[in-house]
Amino acid sequence: MQAARMILAGLVAAMLAGCGNGDKTPQLMNIQSSTAGPDEFGILPPKPLELPKDMAQLPEPTPGGTNLTDPTPEADAIAALGGRPGAGAGADAGLMNHASRYGVASGIRQTLASEDLEWRRDNNGRVLERLFNVNVYYRAYEDMSLDQHAELWRWRGRGAKTPSAPPPQKDE
Repeated sequence: MQAARMILAGLVAAMLAGCGNGDKTPQLMNIQSSTAGPDEFGILPPKPLELPKDMAQLPEPTPGGTNLTDPTPEADAIAALGGRPGAGAGADAGLMNHASRYGVASGIRQTLASEDLEWRRDNNGRVLERLFNVNVYYRAYEDMSLDQHAELWRWRGRGAKTPSAPPPQKDE
């Protein structure tokens, strides 16, 4: 009988330890690789090689530095949004003015970060979900997610072309 009480006390202690995480930031997305292989989402493909018109235009090689074929996602996004390629994030005033045309709240990043931290603490999953590292991210943010199919049909109903979306089914 004494051994059963000890086992029960150990189980209760383990469950209580799984419940409290103190001031630790809640991790709603519990995704871990089961293999020792590379993370395929962490690998950015390089830009294609191009032969310059004049070999004298090539920059001096800098070991450990940047390369002409290194991906530049920030500059590519600026160019895709209509900014000047190579201007940098803070150098294109026209793009910044257009992006902030409806106003900019000061300290919005800090406000959103604190509100999201509070939301994640409130929606951190049940005891067994935390104990077994179950992914509760999608359930926590379900009320905030966009119904992509309803939005697609709303835009199609207004006559907007949606070339990147799958074509409508024949029975629709």
